[in-house]
Order: sequence, then structure tokens, then C-alpha cells
Amino acid sequence: MRREIETNRLLLRHFTPNDIEELYQIYSNPELFKYMVNEISSDKFLLWKQTIAIINSIMLNWQKYHFGVWAVVDKKHQNLIGHCGFKFLENTTEVQIGYLLKKSYWGKGLATEAASAALKYGFEIAHLEKVVAVAKPDNIASRRVMEKLGMNYEKDAYFYKNHVVYYSMTRSQFAQLSQKTIFPLSCVVNACTLELAKPLSLACPLG
Repeated sequence: MRREIETNRLLLRHFTPNDIEELYQIYSNPELFKYMVNEISSDKFLLWKQTIAIINSIMLNWQKYHFGVWAVVDKKHQNLIGHCGFKFLENTTEVQIGYLLKKSYWGKGLATEAASAALKYGFEIAHLEKVVAVAKPDNIASRRVMEKLGMNYEKDAYFYKNHVVYYSMTRSQFAQLSQKTIFPLSCVVNACTLELAKPLSLACPLG
């Protein structure tokens, strides 16, 4: 089974091959380079290949594990605006939450809305024991999201070839915060059948 999540303004659903071009356009914004801890190419053809590889990896990870990364969709306009979810922190067995949104959707509380719903899924449905998050030290917006979620700063660290700040939350800490209704009561998790992911290989249509 795979899971989709609805919040007040967002749908968190699974990626499909139809999302490649929209995700490519989101990644094409050079302002994201300043904040992303993962390396993204500025060359448009390499970026196209990276986008395909990222969606392939996301789809395959959902088959291997009971958690992963969702496509984040604006319910009002039904368009892809980014992604949010879980993966393993580089070279560790720790589960990392991450979120990325199109610039026009920054500053609206949507990253917090998506990430809080994802955490609720991670702890209550996937039964994760601990979730971590990392960001570049000067990425104040991302750090604020972590803090709004109730995650705790633990240390400075080095991942993805970057110096980062490292935050974490345990399942017991999540349970305590949930009693204070920090996490969305309106979050709905829908189950649907998982289709086997086939590796994508699409020609870049962008000249």
C-alpha cells in the first residue's frame, strides 16, 4: 500500500512520470541553490537527468520502505509546488525529513503544513523512532520550520558536502507535542494501491 495525505491546503501524493517537467522547472530556480544541501546542477541538460533520477529514486524507495517523499500539490490550483517527506540521511541509518517549495509559495506557512503532516505520518503510521533534519546555517526559513515543528537543535554537522545544523525529534517528543495540538488534526491519510515503479528514461524536451 502507499499513502496520500490531505491537509487544509495541500495534497501530498506520490510522484509519477508526469511530474518530471514541473519538478524540473522548480529546480531551475537559481535561488534554490543557495539553500539546498544536495547538489543540483545549473546545466539544464544535467538538471533534467538529475530530475528524472530523483523521481526514480523516490518511487523506488516507496517500494523498499514504508515511508518516502511526497509530491506537494496546491489543492486550490491543482499544481505541483514542491516535495516533502523522508529519506535516509547521507551515510547513516537515520531518517531525515526534508521539504522544498516553489519560490512563489514561500512565506505562506505551507512548508510547515506539509512537514507537520509528514511527521504525523512518520511517527503514527510508519512508527519511526526518530526523525532528523538538516539545513545550511544561514537558511533561516528552513530552521524556523524545524523549530515550529518542535524539533530540537542538537549540533553542527557536515553532510552532503556542506556544513549544516542538525535538528531532531523522537517519537515520545512528538507524542507530547501532539497533546498540545501542534500537529494538524485535519490531516487525512488515504491508502491506495502501489503500482510498481519503472525506471524513467525521457528525452529532454528543452532546447
